[in-house]
Amino acid sequence: MKFNSRPNFQMKKLLIVLILVTSCAKKSPYVDFDFTTTFESSEGQETATYPEVIEYYKALADTYSEISIDSMGLSDSGEPLHFVTYNPSSNGTDFNTLRKEHSILLINNGIHPGESDGIDATMMLYRDLAQNKIDSPENLILVTIPVYNIGGSLNRNSGTRTNQNGPKSYGFRGNAQNYDLNRDFIKADTRNAQAFAQIFNTIQPDAFIDNHVSNGADYQYTLTHLFTQHNKLGGPQGTYLHEFLMPQLEKDLLDNNWDITPYVNVFNRVPETGFSQFMDSPRYSTGYTTLFNTLGMMVETHMLKPYKKRVESTYQLMKSMITIVDSNSETIKSLKQDQLNFWQSSSYYPTQWAIDTTKTSTLNFKGYEGTYLESSLTGGQRLKYDQSKPFTKPVTYSNYFKATDSISIPEAYIIPKGWHHVIDRLTENGIAMQQFEKDTMIKVEQYKIKDYKTRTRPYEGHYSHYRTTVSSKETELQFYKGDYIVKTAQPGIRYLIETLEPTAVDSFFNWNYFDTVLQQKEGFSPYVWEDKASELLRANPQLQIDFNLKKTYDSDFANNWYAQLDWLHKQSNNYEKAHMTYPIFRVAK
Repeated sequence: MKFNSRPNFQMKKLLIVLILVTSCAKKSPYVDFDFTTTFESSEGQETATYPEVIEYYKALADTYSEISIDSMGLSDSGEPLHFVTYNPSSNGTDFNTLRKEHSILLINNGIHPGESDGIDATMMLYRDLAQNKIDSPENLILVTIPVYNIGGSLNRNSGTRTNQNGPKSYGFRGNAQNYDLNRDFIKADTRNAQAFAQIFNTIQPDAFIDNHVSNGADYQYTLTHLFTQHNKLGGPQGTYLHEFLMPQLEKDLLDNNWDITPYVNVFNRVPETGFSQFMDSPRYSTGYTTLFNTLGMMVETHMLKPYKKRVESTYQLMKSMITIVDSNSETIKSLKQDQLNFWQSSSYYPTQWAIDTTKTSTLNFKGYEGTYLESSLTGGQRLKYDQSKPFTKPVTYSNYFKATDSISIPEAYIIPKGWHHVIDRLTENGIAMQQFEKDTMIKVEQYKIKDYKTRTRPYEGHYSHYRTTVSSKETELQFYKGDYIVKTAQPGIRYLIETLEPTAVDSFFNWNYFDTVLQQKEGFSPYVWEDKASELLRANPQLQIDFNLKKTYDSDFANNWYAQLDWLHKQSNNYEKAHMTYPIFRVAK
């Protein structure tokens, strides 16, 4: 039999199509990507630049199905805020589905880009998980924001971390608008904070780590931890964090040859004199995440330690936390719901805190001898540590706080629709609201601002208020179609109280959201008002008595004719109702 050695026409056509498809197939730009980090290739001397970080995670996502990279919103620098997910099951990033069977751990890096330890450590952690160099969690989804302060990361330098031992160059603390982003979580002046809230609300993590570097003194530890304050966290989660999570992390790190101590909260004095736990109000990352029942901690490595050692310790801490959260996934998820139930069943909510001097803990602290010497530079006393004289001493640690003020938890808040910047913040944070469908009369509790103090120097873009006090009264008010009613029976109950109660430390009032009500818009001309004031007193005998008494017992008032006229004006119907009236209203339970 004779065979035709030439392919027929159809075979030729198929071959051409295959060649064309193969040649036109898009080759991955990361097929030969080297997953050695800048930190590793520089032998622990350098940190990756922002473009290098994002390119690295894109390559990981392109190469390993367990990793995906997404973004949400824009930062102040104009760059999108990325978040990267490690899902061992490679079944996507539908967090509504994932959180039903998994706990979620969120890691935030580069909020202060000069503190770059977490940036490099997390890059290696994700790679090692994807390449099976370390064990993958079974019940945990890992999410990281690779670089939160993008503008600061792009503003690279080698001098601003004055005390820090490496890396050679790094980003700057301020963001693209020169905000410190770890003071912006609740006031949300920046696009970064607004985007973070959207990412956080999408993920709804059970645990949170924010990686930092710090130095308030010299001591032997590379690692310190700053867990959210357990009394302020309160409820079952507060007990769990204090009695299990923190001790378990300390033990696991010690078992892996990394010692750790609580954040050393001192400045220009030796720590063995004792120090207190840091109180993380909601302006800070862990104070903010706590409001949504997320167990939060900051990592604070010691800036005087070599950069290589700091990054390696941060890597191990995250690895240990992954193990703990993974092993206790069901408990942690259950506690999150228990915590929500705890606050929703509470009648009162604490708004102010102070150290509880009746309770302390004792740390077996590993420090260095410090002495005060006469400075040859200034002639004053300067503190100097001697690393050749290490010690281990018992140190008093004040880590218990007590509430010094509280408010009753209302059924709801009512927000007039004109306060749209408040509505925007609530929306970004996943707060459920309803609008009135028609004009409505409702009995509410109304606050009047009695007193407040204001900072005399700018702080993070504000002249913020503090020591705010209010008076209240019940009244029936007209609200209008489109105004908002916000029930407290929702997961964001703590966020609502901390932002909308003016006496809370980081309330929207204290961050100047409502300063327009503090300014009187209408006044009086004395030459006209004096006659009207006299008529007012003749028509109101009790007001005349009160006026006379005030002049009798208040000499400053008695000697100030304008103050007298102003006081009388404020007792009249001519005085504007909006002045000093807090424009958010409470509906009692």
